[in-house]
Amino acid sequence: ILGELAPDAGTVRLGTRLNIAYFDQLRAQLDPSATLAEAISPGSDWVQLGSERKHIVSYLGEFLFPAQRAKSPISMLSGGERNRLLLARLFAQPANLVLLDEPTNDLDIESLELLEERLQDYKGTLLLVSHDRRFLDNIVTQTLAAEGDGVWREYAGGYSDYLQQRPPMPVGRANEAGKTPARRGSRDRSAGETPAKTRTRLSYKEERELAALPEEIESLEREQTELTARMSEPDYHRLGGERLRGDRKRLAELEELLLEKFARWESLEEQRARST
Repeated sequence: ILGELAPDAGTVRLGTRLNIAYFDQLRAQLDPSATLAEAISPGSDWVQLGSERKHIVSYLGEFLFPAQRAKSPISMLSGGERNRLLLARLFAQPANLVLLDEPTNDLDIESLELLEERLQDYKGTLLLVSHDRRFLDNIVTQTLAAEGDGVWREYAGGYSDYLQQRPPMPVGRANEAGKTPARRGSRDRSAGETPAKTRTRLSYKEERELAALPEEIESLEREQTELTARMSEPDYHRLGGERLRGDRKRLAELEELLLEKFARWESLEEQRARST
């Protein structure tokens, strides 16, 4: 959609009147020497919000910045304040399509509540990727789910609605997602042995594993994004063959790890949904 990657096959058709605002996972860098007002509306004291025109001080106030902070340098802001400023800049753009890549990463409670409030009032189209289930349930009205083998399916509602609506995962696939290799020398079940009763409720260990998976996936994706960006730099090829091979190997490892983590997450969520 952003035009940063070409499709492997087919074409991408975008509307002629499409105005896109993008909030990326790594966050656009703010000029620390610029003021808050300059970051939102360079060269003007006014912000145009559709048909409404607001003074920059009033607009920043909606994002919890006192009037006297409008002329303060960005370098004086805390991490949470910088995130609020990025949100203010995002919603100051004349967009009818907003793309959000992991928007809740590193947001404090105030910023998260502010983001949810703004998105709930947003009149255009919103497309987001997030591991925050509560955020998805509060914001989205439709869910696009990757179901494997290149298949994507649309479901009404948020993430919890998706779990209730989607068809059960095939048994073989669910087992494959969560299984671990058998140890060498392990004894096969004897022919006459009665199989144990299938357990659907998650154990304490599995609950902790499930709770940790979003953060683990987020960390892997962040490393993947940073590595991909580094490999795209113009002078990257000058680092030498050994470094290039190492980076390519690590990128492949990250892709494999992410597939495994997503499969495990899906398996545990499916198991928990069956037990409720």
